[in-house]
Amino acid sequence: MKKTLILTLTVLGTLFFGNTSYGQKIAHINSNELLQMMPEVKAANKQLEAYSQQFRSELERLTLELEKKYKEYSELPANTPAAIKESKEKEIQQIQERIETFKETAQESVQKKEQELLEPIVKKAKEAVQAVAKEQGYTYVFDSSQGAMIMFPESDNLMNLVKKRLGIVDEKPAAPVNKAPAPQGK
Repeated sequence: MKKTLILTLTVLGTLFFGNTSYGQKIAHINSNELLQMMPEVKAANKQLEAYSQQFRSELERLTLELEKKYKEYSELPANTPAAIKESKEKEIQQIQERIETFKETAQESVQKKEQELLEPIVKKAKEAVQAVAKEQGYTYVFDSSQGAMIMFPESDNLMNLVKKRLGIVDEKPAAPVNKAPAPQGK
């Protein structure tokens, strides 16, 4: 009785799961590669670099201020009163704290700006993938850039179709220069 029940469940499971995958088309695309090809990403990276540079300039200014205060402190004569030394030490400590706070704030700001710039680009790429998948009749599209799948069924790569939809033209590599061998003298 137990064997019959197990056999029946196995057959039903095979029929059920076998039928659900019948006729489904599977494709894949490397979303990281796609995004790197999009001109919008290159433009966003330039904007992000300019934005980040403002923070680097301010951090450089704060670092120079710290170095100046430290130099002043280290050049104090040995007979300098303890109260003055403590005051200079506090100034140095305050600048160090400001630098740390600034670094944290700057990093958060840059990450927020990056997300703000990339979000519409990622959305555009996702919509293009979805449109191509729908047009081509694909049921599932896996992102091969994630690397989470170890084994998956053979599928089609949608990269060329999505690039075409987005108007991305492959940059042709420069033709290799064939140098003729130098004539050998006798």
